[in-house]
Amino acid sequence: MESTLQRFAHAGEDPVALWTALVGRLRPPRASQIDKASENLRTLTHILARRTDLLADVRASFLRLFAERKQVSLYVSSGLLPSTGFFSETSSRISRRLLPDVLDTSYLRDMVSAVFHRADDEIWVNGIADEVWLDFLATLVGEETPMAEIDAGPLPPALAEILEALRVLSYHVSAIGLDPELVRIDPNLEEYESPFLAQNAELLTYLEHYSAWWTTLGALVTDDAHLTVMLAQCDEVLQRVRKRATKIGTSLTLTFKLERLRQHLDRIDELVSMLQELRERRMLQDVAPRAVRLFKTLVRAECRKNHLTDYWGKNVEILSLRMTESASKTGEKYITSTRSEYFGILGSAMLGGLIIACMAGMKVVLGKQGLAPLNEMLAFCLNYGLGFVLIHVLGGTVATKQPAMTANAIAASIGEARGHTRDLEALADLIARTVRSQLAAILGNIGVAIPVAILIGLAIQSATGAHFVTPEKAHDLLGEVDPRSGALFFAAVAGVCLFLSGLIAGYYDNLSAYNRIPERLLQLRWPRRLLGEARMLRVASYVENNLGALAGNFFFGFLLGGATALGVLFGLPLDIRHIAFSSAYVGYAATALDFSLPWQAATLALGGVLLIGLVNLAVSFSLTLSVAMRARRISFAQGQNLGRLLLQRLLRRPQDFLLPPLRNPAPATSPAEASKEAPLTETRAALTASPKSALGTAPGTTPPIGEPPPNG
Repeated sequence: MESTLQRFAHAGEDPVALWTALVGRLRPPRASQIDKASENLRTLTHILARRTDLLADVRASFLRLFAERKQVSLYVSSGLLPSTGFFSETSSRISRRLLPDVLDTSYLRDMVSAVFHRADDEIWVNGIADEVWLDFLATLVGEETPMAEIDAGPLPPALAEILEALRVLSYHVSAIGLDPELVRIDPNLEEYESPFLAQNAELLTYLEHYSAWWTTLGALVTDDAHLTVMLAQCDEVLQRVRKRATKIGTSLTLTFKLERLRQHLDRIDELVSMLQELRERRMLQDVAPRAVRLFKTLVRAECRKNHLTDYWGKNVEILSLRMTESASKTGEKYITSTRSEYFGILGSAMLGGLIIACMAGMKVVLGKQGLAPLNEMLAFCLNYGLGFVLIHVLGGTVATKQPAMTANAIAASIGEARGHTRDLEALADLIARTVRSQLAAILGNIGVAIPVAILIGLAIQSATGAHFVTPEKAHDLLGEVDPRSGALFFAAVAGVCLFLSGLIAGYYDNLSAYNRIPERLLQLRWPRRLLGEARMLRVASYVENNLGALAGNFFFGFLLGGATALGVLFGLPLDIRHIAFSSAYVGYAATALDFSLPWQAATLALGGVLLIGLVNLAVSFSLTLSVAMRARRISFAQGQNLGRLLLQRLLRRPQDFLLPPLRNPAPATSPAEASKEAPLTETRAALTASPKSALGTAPGTTPPIGEPPPNG
């Protein structure tokens, strides 16, 4: 390491190469070896403290980095989202990974990228304790003269760059804060003075006073109290817009801008705090802890500037929350508390089982037509999709659709629980109610699907004199539910499809709210003339409450019908197994074999159906719960306590997981339900208003056009 330090004394050496070589000496063999990296940095600090000649050369090179290089881009761009938009930035990151940018080391930002050129450098840089970095920085800078001995002086280049960076960041915040997307979500930004403009005026005044105080004898010292208030108001508006966006819909474009605004406000707060800490003595050691944290943040940002996973995760968070929040509200109707609700779920599941038995029979008929592969796939998809839509329209229930919805309601309750026993008890009660509700739905589906399939098979056999399903096909159908034949893997594929359909339903609910589709439907004149004002209001209300569910069910049918075709297309062992359809196929197979199945085969078939249902539920529930908790930034550390409570409840009162109590329980038993706001939305208020007020114009006039669809 000393040989590397000695190179700093040579006048002709490239500073980029020198600092790259020095960082290479600090870099451990593997980025995860934090202890080795810390040891290397301590060794460097010890050498510099012992060799004053080497220290002088390294210090001079370090100061030249800030005196000769442009630093504004490091503070206003590194780690902050650009203004290009979500998809443009995604494309740019992909292209930079394939063909890296040319670095201009006259900019400090590119200098950092050149020195910490490995993508995993941020691991060991951030892993080294702050105290070790502070010791190195104190040794490198040396002794400082406090402010008491220097009343005024020229503005240091590094400080001048920070002031300029704050100016640029403030202008960015003003521009983002006045964006039409934000004004659309929060109209108050137009009615009152925008805090995003006020912070700009306040920050520019603050920077002017700060520069004068540093360079001019006798200049007044102004604090940052007014600026802090303005920045706090900007943050309040940001949180208000975020909260409102989760209720009335969001888009990737809006999410991108909100995240960008938050990052800019955080960076301004960090730099202003650094300036305030320099007020007392104008010494670097006063701001060294904050400078080390900022250094780690900037190194991490430069090392991960082309990573897509972090970038997508930040931007999809609010959109995921909106989608899962919609599914959470839908899932609440699948969690029963009273006997009447329980038997209501059971009845709707029986209706769903009846339609599913007919859908399974239709699939058998379509399979006999000898259609071309593409036509057959489309026929299967339409059979599934239209069938699921019919179930929803008629008020039926598909058992496996529940987990994708109820998992979101449970995640919302977990978010409300704070680890207190009372909250965990309420959460355990919610899970118990969820389990018995899903068991009722499963029982209703398979309890009707099997006998209806048998009746259909017998009716066709009686009418035609031939089995609806041939014995050979019957054996194939029984083989498909055999758990030893890969049925459980295919059931997991169906569980993934169920999870995706839940996200699709949330997406279309968000799309409906964000684009104000119900209100825009009310502005169409020809349906109003055709149906009348009252019927049109009911149509718009139905679209508001059911568009996501209809889209989710329809696309779920396409996912199920297309999975097998996709496997055939790519030569993959891909198929689906769904508990309700599998049970119906068992009924058709039993009829085709004249009910002559050995008891072992019948037991294996019924066991396979139940295992398929278990895998369907487990996969869709776990995936949806994971996404819902990530969207809410929930980390649940009381899993063992909750598991113990559930086990105790199962041992003491197993009937709670099977049947609801005879008496109605007290309302709002879950944390989420206790804190739930009134369910009426602005759209509902508009739809239930008088026709004239709901339309916003008198009949016969041309109403205003609704908001344009989101860009991205």
